[in-house]
Amino acid sequence: MEWVALVMFAAVVAVLMAGYPVAFSLGGVALIFAWIGVAVGGFDSVFLATMPNRIFGIMSNETLLAVPLFVFMGVTLERARLAESLLDNLGALFGRMRGGLGISVTLVGMLLAASTGIVGATVVTMGLLSLPTMLRRGYDPRIATGTICAAGTLGQIIPPSIVLVLLGDVMSSAYSQAQLAQGVFAPDTVSVGDLFVGALLPGLMLVSLYILYIVAVAILRPAAMPAYPQDVERPNVLSLVLALLPPFVLIVAVLGSIIGGFATPTEAAGVGAVGAVILALAKRELSMARLVEVMRSTIRISSMVFLILVGASLFSLVFRGYGGDDLVREALMNLPGGVVGALLIVMLLMFLLGFVLDFIEITFVVVPIVGPILLAMGVDPIWLGVMMAVNLQTSFLTPPFGFSLFYLRGVAPESLATGDIYRGAIPFVALQVIALALVAVFPALSTWLPKVVYGG
Repeated sequence: MEWVALVMFAAVVAVLMAGYPVAFSLGGVALIFAWIGVAVGGFDSVFLATMPNRIFGIMSNETLLAVPLFVFMGVTLERARLAESLLDNLGALFGRMRGGLGISVTLVGMLLAASTGIVGATVVTMGLLSLPTMLRRGYDPRIATGTICAAGTLGQIIPPSIVLVLLGDVMSSAYSQAQLAQGVFAPDTVSVGDLFVGALLPGLMLVSLYILYIVAVAILRPAAMPAYPQDVERPNVLSLVLALLPPFVLIVAVLGSIIGGFATPTEAAGVGAVGAVILALAKRELSMARLVEVMRSTIRISSMVFLILVGASLFSLVFRGYGGDDLVREALMNLPGGVVGALLIVMLLMFLLGFVLDFIEITFVVVPIVGPILLAMGVDPIWLGVMMAVNLQTSFLTPPFGFSLFYLRGVAPESLATGDIYRGAIPFVALQVIALALVAVFPALSTWLPKVVYGG
């Protein structure tokens, strides 16, 4: 009955593309296929009896507590107008040079990624704040929109990314399964902190590639990226410090506590949440009404994540009940090229699914299926996790279905052609592919720093 598992997967994709809610689509399709299977004798109902234990496992997973805390931190900083302050000061600092505003947008995207970790909010915020300014300053619309979309997606790979939190938790479970299947009953572990540290160098490499591209365009096509007028006043040192120091201190407190081994990602998320509140209060941007709004937004986003996780758990349970994992394992292990061939197929599948599924669905549905198989083939879990994160980031940026393009289209002026947004993203997609290739060819880019920090 393994073929039923593939039909079920195709049915879920079709239902999601029809616009139905993700969590209910995953759980509903799985239940329908399970009931039909039980009725015709092709599915063992014992699999469904294990679902309560899975839900209890989700509820008692301390690592996943980092999700609402990081979401709260990100939403609070968004309401505190952190992006606006950073853009104003960095834009004035670099604005007199050609391409300076593009560099400022990239750096602000990096800082927002390291302090919020929420991609959609970052793209929307940057689009509302910087796109009108860039167009008004004479920037080519394609350069402006491409820079904003690319900078906004940095939240996928730069810690403390919500993607890395969820991916790290799933990868930890997959790594344990792979080792147990190989007869290793005292398995090594991989944590969210390992993935955070492993993603730092690739994330900074991406930022460097973006900036190098912007500088190259400014040199080769100066009319596409004009400088600020010379009469624009540079920010004084005090205003610049006041804009940069608070988010920098918050980033160091969160990531530094994880890298230094002083706190788990969940504890560091708590530090970040408290720090975000203090920063918002210091900027006088957090009234009681705004705090209630922040908490409601946090509840909505967190509830969506955990409801999708429950639906995905049910889906993967039924998928395994039909023997789908065995079918996938046999297919990947019999591909030409061995491990390399299996990795290429999985990365291509995840890239294509990124057009129609959000990173949460891909993380909870696809990774638990393919992760244990690839890890059992000897793939490093940290390297695989970083590769998946960069791959999903590339998918989110690729026309015509990239999610970040849709986010920007929603806030861009109607006079701006959708084709310009698509064409502007293509060079940055090429940079993403280069970064992905570099991480693939040089795994030490993702594995060296964790070994230095944690040993082993």
